[in-house]
Amino acid sequence: MYFVDTIDVPGLGNRGYLAGGAHRAVVIDPPRDVDRVISAAAARGVRVTHVVETHVHNDYVTGGLELARLTGAAYLVPAGARVAYERVPVADGDRTPIEDGLALRALATPGHTPHHTSYVLEDGGRAVAVFTGGSLLIGTVGRPDLVEPRLTERLARAQHGSAHRLAAELPDETAVLPTHGFGSFCSAGTAAGDGTTIGRERTANEALVKDVDTFVADLLAALDDVPAYYAHMGPANAAGPPPVDLTPPRRADAEEIAARLADGEWVVDLRDRIAFAAGHVAGALNFEAEGQLATHLAWLLPWGKPVTLLADSPERLADAQRELVRVGIDRPAAAATGAPADWLRPGETPRAFRRATFADLAARPRAEEAAPVVVLDVRRDSERAREHLAGSLHIPLHLLRDRLAEVPRGTVWVHCAGGTRAAIAASLLDAAGRDVVAVDDGFDAARAAGLPLVRIPDEQSSSPT
Repeated sequence: MYFVDTIDVPGLGNRGYLAGGAHRAVVIDPPRDVDRVISAAAARGVRVTHVVETHVHNDYVTGGLELARLTGAAYLVPAGARVAYERVPVADGDRTPIEDGLALRALATPGHTPHHTSYVLEDGGRAVAVFTGGSLLIGTVGRPDLVEPRLTERLARAQHGSAHRLAAELPDETAVLPTHGFGSFCSAGTAAGDGTTIGRERTANEALVKDVDTFVADLLAALDDVPAYYAHMGPANAAGPPPVDLTPPRRADAEEIAARLADGEWVVDLRDRIAFAAGHVAGALNFEAEGQLATHLAWLLPWGKPVTLLADSPERLADAQRELVRVGIDRPAAAATGAPADWLRPGETPRAFRRATFADLAARPRAEEAAPVVVLDVRRDSERAREHLAGSLHIPLHLLRDRLAEVPRGTVWVHCAGGTRAAIAASLLDAAGRDVVAVDDGFDAARAAGLPLVRIPDEQSSSPT
């Protein structure tokens, strides 16, 4: 009898897996904070004998090397991956016994990376699950443009071939267990659902229902922005990540917080956006601890820049540390817990800005309409292309840090699709001394508020040929 447990990493949209039998187990694509995996194995009463990577990851720092060291497990990495540490190289067709009747069989599935490998879990010689990493996802595939731009089309074609190989060689009832595709930017499309099988993907996956030329053209046309920190993940994983240190950071008082801000360092307030807007340390930036903290902060933070974390509780601070080590932000320079009153020097007052809805934007009082107003859209290009507010300025959030000077004078009403990114953008503008209003609302509400909208097909039909 076998089991498969999911090690969910929702903030990054990824999953790792613990799979095995009565006594032994294998871990596939573990997250950096491996204590979670060790606890899961202990709960099962199994010994981790093998740690397996489907590929050298470009979106997070792996815990595989450290997990193998701590458990004494064999560390299996695709033979084609260029890494700087000792490992067991895996080639297409290699079969690794886990315990009696249970084994992993390697299938070369290039596309997400040139060396990408999937692993079929066999119970008594029968394929029961396949760990597909960044190859076959739910309804889509892993993106092929994270390795080298000149290889993108070739890898896209390889993704199509790999998907078809999996579909051809595995029974319909085989569970498909991908690493990416649950919100990860490593996914080439939007995954729908929480689980799937080879049979279901055979009838629904883009790579399996389209011919190769159509699939490649559609895939390349749909590729979205790549988070800036991805450029550092692959090299870190190839070199071999160091062990994680999750001990509490050194505590900072109000004087140190002010000094770090004066030195141009980042002070990040992890409280929710409502609390931050109501009152915060001037110059601090707001990245909510809930949601995609690691993705948003790592994307915007200049790589290697010291960061000080402010949280309303030690528990929230500890959770944030855990999120951030997964993307290589290993140790905060300092931290403080409490509330703005604890982080301000005597005589300083909290800074605040307004929150509003799209209905508020549409109903601005006449006196305010006479003053300069900028409506700033910080969504990604692909989102704005579908529909946007007429006359709005567009600077995607991940570019705003370096383009603040492009925002015209006046009150800035900043929006995104739901409010999270608008809050981050508002904090960037507020730290720069701008008068800002954070639109904390779903974009669908813009139409209900009667705001003028522009759709790209309408623009194209009226644009000169």
